[in-house]
Amino acid sequence: MSRILPFPLFSLSLLVMWLLLTGSLELRSILFGALLGLIVPQTLRRLDAAKPRIRNPRAIVQLFFVVLKDIVRSNIAVASIILGRKKNERISGFLHVPLDIQNTYALVSLAIIVTCTPGTLWVQYDSGRKRLLLHVLDLVDEEEWVNLIKNRYERLLMEIFE
Repeated sequence: MSRILPFPLFSLSLLVMWLLLTGSLELRSILFGALLGLIVPQTLRRLDAAKPRIRNPRAIVQLFFVVLKDIVRSNIAVASIILGRKKNERISGFLHVPLDIQNTYALVSLAIIVTCTPGTLWVQYDSGRKRLLLHVLDLVDEEEWVNLIKNRYERLLMEIFE
């Protein structure tokens, strides 16, 4: 079974993501999503990627709802900026966030979370200094952003992967 599905959770995630993106439960969408779920993990297997070790599965559920809430709130905030309600108040900028995460999968997950949240962008990670360069569309308080990344995302990711 591990030869056909080397990363079963990843395969299932690809299928679900495909169905959510297409917004269709037609047979062809399900079959194509299943095909993606079979082919993409085979590429990872050939790259000899190590399987992630999940330490706390409950933290995954908690992180999911935290990220979902933050994405909804960020969409509303970015829409307010775009529609001009906070035009004069907006200050965009870059900031450095010191990270304690060591696990590659945790770093990748954090990069996805930050980039998928409207108004923020993962720009660079300096592995020597262990810090993230982040661009924020509405940068009011740098310390607040550092605390948000460290306490909301990094803490849960460390519970999951480290």
